[in-house]
Amino acid sequence: MTTKHSQPQSTFAKSLTSTSTNTPYFKAPESTEIPSYVTKCPSNGLCSRLPPDCMTCNTNYSCIYGKPATFDCKVKPHVHCVDQNNHEQENFTINMTCQFCWQLATTDYVCTNSTNCMTVSCPRQRYNATCTVRDHIHCLGNRVFPKMLYCNWTGGYKWSTALALSITLGGFGADRFYLGQWREGLGKLFSFGGLGIWTLIDVLLIGVGYVGPADGSLYI
Repeated sequence: MTTKHSQPQSTFAKSLTSTSTNTPYFKAPESTEIPSYVTKCPSNGLCSRLPPDCMTCNTNYSCIYGKPATFDCKVKPHVHCVDQNNHEQENFTINMTCQFCWQLATTDYVCTNSTNCMTVSCPRQRYNATCTVRDHIHCLGNRVFPKMLYCNWTGGYKWSTALALSITLGGFGADRFYLGQWREGLGKLFSFGGLGIWTLIDVLLIGVGYVGPADGSLYI
């Protein structure tokens, strides 16, 4: 009895073993999502000319300010670049000036502009701007930083047009109406340009740029 029943049990165990070994193994699919920074990275371009978003560098904050410095960098995944001999590489060095991003020249970054401050005022007004370093510029620290800037925006008013109106039709307040100063324009209109005195004064003030648009913008 024992011998007869042992064979089916062993057969059943073998069938379980064979079944478990033949079970197909499903591998989780690998992520094929391309990072967003790849769109900023030119393919097969020089590694040293890649934008900072395309590489990771070992920052050396002990460099001497204002002096040339060399940094060891490595391209990020999915980024392909070459050296001077057109050979693909991952590790490379870049040369830059040792300085923080907020110390760069004004031509090396772009800042937001404010249309809520007066450009023609004494003293000159400032506003809080958010500046971003250009892609081809390398620097230390944050590439986006705040900075206090002088109000410097235009509403499309031309200085030449305002001066011409002041000389020809200033007695009727045309120059003030053009600049958006309608109260002063009405005053000049009904006083015939202040009997000519106001007209002469406005010609001088507009000529030297002291009187500007009512919205506080600069002439173009």
